[in-house]
Amino acid sequence: MKKANVAAGSLTLLDRKALELSRALCSSPRLILLDEIAGGLAEHEANELIGIIKEIHANGTAIIWIEHIVHALVAAAGRLIVINFGAKALDGDPSEVMNSAEVKRIYMGIEV
Repeated sequence: MKKANVAAGSLTLLDRKALELSRALCSSPRLILLDEIAGGLAEHEANELIGIIKEIHANGTAIIWIEHIVHALVAAAGRLIVINFGAKALDGDPSEVMNSAEVKRIYMGIEV
């Protein structure tokens, strides 16, 4: 509440993202879609955002999250789906998916 009277334009990037999440949750949705929400955040801000997203999910809201900041996804997601040229390449536990030879080949060009 200490920021309740602060103009949105003067909030930090993390606070603006939290404000947008709050707006999205006002109608008590069963599902929210997040697209690159961690973009532009410093490491400590991304970690704070992960905590917020985990809390939203723990309160019963399903989340579909598209993100290129992979460590945020691995820290928060219970399931990770990797898309390659529009087709599902892998689907499963985030740590297992990220450590797979297929992800290393697709995204890092590493043949294992």
